[in-house]
Amino acid sequence: MDASQVFVVDADGHVTEPPRLWKGYLEQEYRERAPRPTLDENGTYCFVVGDTLLARTASRLGSKLKAKPDEQHPVTLRRGGWDPAARLEDMDREGIDIAVLYPSVSFFFPEIQDPPFHAALCRAYNNWLADYCKTAPERLIGIALLPLDDVGASIRELERCTQELAFRGAFFRPNPYHGRPIQHPAYEPFWQCAESLGIPITVHEGLSDTLPTLGRERSESPVLQHLMSHPFEQMAACGGLILGGVLERHPSLRFVFLESGCGWVPYWVERMDGHFENWGRHLPGVKLKPSEYFRRQCFISMDPDDELAPAALAALGDDCMVWASDYPHPDHPLEGCVKETLEILARAGESATRKVLGTNAFRLYDMEPPPQARA
Repeated sequence: MDASQVFVVDADGHVTEPPRLWKGYLEQEYRERAPRPTLDENGTYCFVVGDTLLARTASRLGSKLKAKPDEQHPVTLRRGGWDPAARLEDMDREGIDIAVLYPSVSFFFPEIQDPPFHAALCRAYNNWLADYCKTAPERLIGIALLPLDDVGASIRELERCTQELAFRGAFFRPNPYHGRPIQHPAYEPFWQCAESLGIPITVHEGLSDTLPTLGRERSESPVLQHLMSHPFEQMAACGGLILGGVLERHPSLRFVFLESGCGWVPYWVERMDGHFENWGRHLPGVKLKPSEYFRRQCFISMDPDDELAPAALAALGDDCMVWASDYPHPDHPLEGCVKETLEILARAGESATRKVLGTNAFRLYDMEPPPQARA
């Protein structure tokens, strides 16, 4: 099987927010405070809001910088991050039919301690992303960025993004916001809203300078921090949602845990099952085994080089895994990513391959598959 024989949905691609986004899309009253690119003392490309460091973008994304950051993008990032036509060319070359889109710099908006400004930044990003997707709305799918420090504002923005912008999901960080973990009761109205809209919750970690991040206190090495934070934060979020009773209370609400590999999931689900068996009496809001909730409502993404994917499929079944390129970030080279994935999934069989690369993503994001995807 090659890419021409299977419909491919990239369940976790990224955009690269251009500096001009904020001047063009941020509401006038906030434009003087807009995120701006600059260089730190080490020559690292940063975004700053006022005196607050928002993201050391170049070091996060493994990129180097041209001389004028406010006029140019990091040279090793692909143009398709901000130019949808260039992205579509890259997708065509690799055999990717649809891409679901997440932020880069805007991952770090939760670090801004100003809820109205945070909400305005989310609106600006979402409006820009909607225009980006208009180039090919059947192939480029937006995910809503939300100001989760204000649950009411998040509900309003999610309703706007789904009803006016045709977005297909709600982006959540797994990290605690202002001391509230993802299973905190404060989010209950938000879960109710997302469930009523039929919108999935897409959980995606991003190594943070200020949000609580598992593993960050153990090392000053950004490599080790990145290695630990992505799976550890997703494990905490997955456990909190299931054992905190969120999935029991909202049986049709879907969750996907992105960019953390898939190898941790069988171990974690089995461990949760064991704890439920031994101490379930302390979890009155949990009626089913954690593995049953996971198979019913959860998805996990595999990376292009995720050699553990066949084992995870054998343990979990083939209905709860999707595929993600992470384009245009450098974690995985774009060239040959679909081919590499097909080689890995060949060990799981053709049916599982078609589900992981396409069918499951249509179910996750509640999208109608085109006729060629049903073949």
